[in-house]
Amino acid sequence: MAFLYIWIFLGLLVIGTPIVFVMLLAPGMTLVLEDNPRFLNLLVQRLFAGIDSFPLMALPFFILAGELMTAGGVTSRIVKFAETFVAHRKAGLGQVSVSSSIMLAGGSGSAVADASALGGVMIPGMHQAGYTKSFSAAITAASAVLASIIPPSGLMILYAFIMNVSVAAMFAASIIPGLIIGFGLMVVIAIVARFRSFPEPAARATWAETWQTGKSAFLPLLTPIILIGGIVGGIFTPTEGAAVAAFYALILGVFITREISLKQLVEVFSAAALKSAIILLLVGAAVSFASLVSLKGTPQLVSGFILNITTDPLMLFLVVVLFLLAIGTIMDAGPAILILAPILAPVMIGVGIDPIHFAVVMCITLILGLITPPLGLVLFVVSGISGERIERISWDLIPYFLFEVAVVVALVLFPELVMWLPRQLGYV
Repeated sequence: MAFLYIWIFLGLLVIGTPIVFVMLLAPGMTLVLEDNPRFLNLLVQRLFAGIDSFPLMALPFFILAGELMTAGGVTSRIVKFAETFVAHRKAGLGQVSVSSSIMLAGGSGSAVADASALGGVMIPGMHQAGYTKSFSAAITAASAVLASIIPPSGLMILYAFIMNVSVAAMFAASIIPGLIIGFGLMVVIAIVARFRSFPEPAARATWAETWQTGKSAFLPLLTPIILIGGIVGGIFTPTEGAAVAAFYALILGVFITREISLKQLVEVFSAAALKSAIILLLVGAAVSFASLVSLKGTPQLVSGFILNITTDPLMLFLVVVLFLLAIGTIMDAGPAILILAPILAPVMIGVGIDPIHFAVVMCITLILGLITPPLGLVLFVVSGISGERIERISWDLIPYFLFEVAVVVALVLFPELVMWLPRQLGYV
């Protein structure tokens, strides 16, 4: 009976129930079946308490900032700027896709949003240049995950809220891993290019072209500098920083690029409100679900089970990473963090793993699930844009995915890759 809610949870998932209703119905049905209806009020209270949070307000603002940047033509300006640096290399447009993702990551905070915005520009362009649709989609998907790793990251804000850790510390800790993945992907593309027939690269851009595209991309590229600099420098909180980012994106789209009309502005705010409502409802449902998880003592039970496998912190960490990679294939990263973080984090902290180290590794590992079949959301996005089957895209994605998994393993083995920057900034 201690795990009745887990069986109900899995049963509802199997029959295709939306995850938000799964997280609400599983604890509710459990309490009714166990004749404990007095705790139903607790579930409802936790549902609203989970949404009523000032730090959580950062998510809607970051979502709005991403929508405004996409509608405001920021993506195309950054892509043109990136082309002047790497388009002349072998598989140059693949390199452009990755470098554009690195630059865009500081604004959107969402891998799905980045895949949609960048994919709409890069995938048709690469196909017209002679690249296969599957390769174009695979590169876009592999690099889109950077938007959820390089700060600001909506998923890391979510983790920080659930586990009460510093958002600024997580942002600082994820910068180096994000850059390693980004620049490493460019190296992998160069290696793959040696064994595949790609179109001839474009001519090297002149300094005049670089200067012209750099001027048009300059203001959009200030977004991450303003945001991260303000948060790390203590000028504003992450929530206030999210509001600043949204306001800055609004100014860019309406007054600088002038690509957002009044009608589009209404559509942008409506889309951001809808996406925010979905995420906040998920958060509230997850907090409600977590209250039953805690009530049943599940973290202690899971801790005992995992520690029976091994008590070595390093081996334990690697086992958890494998588990999270498997979970990422069948569950979206957001719900997985909301459900599993309260269970796994105490176990890892208990064996001596730093909370920020585990937080960043857990988030990055689950983010990779966005590009793995059968339920990777980013895969669905790039498949829809390219018109290519997910199986074909997944095959071309293998070398880039394996590299990203190797980076996660390196983050486990060498904690300083995660902890050095937040330690230098005084967060640890």
